[in-house]
Amino acid sequence: VSRLEGSIATLNVPFEPLAPGPVGKLFEVDPKDGQLGIHYREADLEDRKVLMANGYDPSPSDPRFHHQMVYAVCSNVYSTFKTALGRNLGWGFGDGNTPARLVLRPHHGQEQNAYYENGITTGELRFGYFPASEKPTKRTMPGGYVFTCLSHDIVVHEVTHALLDGLRAHFIVPTNGDVVAFHEAFADLVAIFQHFSYTEVVLTAIRRSKGALQQADLLTDLAGEFGHTTGQNGPLRSAVEKDAGTPTRYQPGLEAHQLGTVLVSAVFDAFVQVYQRRTERFVRLATGGSGVLPPGELSHDLQTILAERASKLASQFLGICIRAIDYCPPVGMTFGDYLRALITADYDLVPDDPWDYRGALIDAFWRRDIYPRSANHLSQDALLWHRPRLELPPVPGLDFAALRFSGDPANAAGLDELHRQACMLGHYVTRPGRTEEFGLVVNGDARLDGDTVSLPCVESIRSARRAGPNGQIVFDLVAEITQERHVRASAEGPAFTYYGGSTVILGPTGDIRYVVLK
Repeated sequence: VSRLEGSIATLNVPFEPLAPGPVGKLFEVDPKDGQLGIHYREADLEDRKVLMANGYDPSPSDPRFHHQMVYAVCSNVYSTFKTALGRNLGWGFGDGNTPARLVLRPHHGQEQNAYYENGITTGELRFGYFPASEKPTKRTMPGGYVFTCLSHDIVVHEVTHALLDGLRAHFIVPTNGDVVAFHEAFADLVAIFQHFSYTEVVLTAIRRSKGALQQADLLTDLAGEFGHTTGQNGPLRSAVEKDAGTPTRYQPGLEAHQLGTVLVSAVFDAFVQVYQRRTERFVRLATGGSGVLPPGELSHDLQTILAERASKLASQFLGICIRAIDYCPPVGMTFGDYLRALITADYDLVPDDPWDYRGALIDAFWRRDIYPRSANHLSQDALLWHRPRLELPPVPGLDFAALRFSGDPANAAGLDELHRQACMLGHYVTRPGRTEEFGLVVNGDARLDGDTVSLPCVESIRSARRAGPNGQIVFDLVAEITQERHVRASAEGPAFTYYGGSTVILGPTGDIRYVVLK
């Protein structure tokens, strides 16, 4: 889009001291070209001249702007996750002794791709670049290069993969088709809802579409330049299906990105439903009660109101989507599980739901045949995760009065404190008579049919601090417990291993609020 349509945005990035690169506490930009071996000039965002100009001028030909852009967009997404979850997030890699940084490589090599690469101690976002096709588009020419690091949507998508890996390490294990597709869908959802945080882009989209978000391509399309320059003659993906009347239904055999698009369209459909409910009164006021918009452009005041409501609602939906991760099982994720997590996460924070956000989500998922196969009804109360079946006492030592934080509950506890918390929870869930409640089993159990299991592992314990619309603050602890089952070789096939376990959500007094089993 042109500069007048909001092609350039200024991001307010949370302050931190930065070394040239830039290199901060969470992100480290590598200024080298991984293929050519060239060491580009580093972006020095502490330079006073750069600060006075609000950063380096946007320029596809200046590597320092490339470095600045990936850092700024990644920092912005991280801040969005931190706000939604109420804590500082960790990565899915690192040795635990020194702070881990996600390495950003804006010029990794010549390829039509970008991806997240993680190891035990390191993690990287690798952005490729490639020559434009022989048929030039509006913004490229033969012989020019397309840089994936300059695509807002691609950067958001890839850093979301890294953040999700830190939240749920086993979501990268393809135990079923939904797991891989969910990674792709969730990353697309974050990128789409981030569009709504750019005021000029939202205003332009509202003006062009006359407030109909289903037709607002600027907001609903993903990675437009990448799609056009790789021969797709359109965006890489979209949140809106071509035939909205007959949405694509859930089919387990679809390719991961295609299956993920079904989930994306369901969430965006629910978002549009609520947007229409929340803005129809403004349209009635602007049309003398008829609700029928006249030909031509909307009035400027109505454009502004609709844009503000769309931006605020997108932020709320993105918060719901992110918070729901804490309510997902630790392994074997399905789209139906995510629907239950969305409903429970929102109910926990906003029980009354005056605009029926949850009803819109249930309806949109049902239209695409997405629902938990174990549910006996698609009502809110049937989809909520249930409290423990047993009468369980509070977990000793895990009430907030006994927890020790590094100055703020948003900060992760030190290694000694995390070890103490894990031991307290581990002893609690493995007491006789409790293992089944937490999705665990002991060796020798007849139900194993001769298989063996490893000791349960407390994968993580994290604080959660959420602010509701009425200003109320909700504190919880979120823990993951997993266990491996080693299946013996038989006439039906070779030996293999798979995971079970549960996500446990504890209240501020150490009481068990939810156990999400798998």
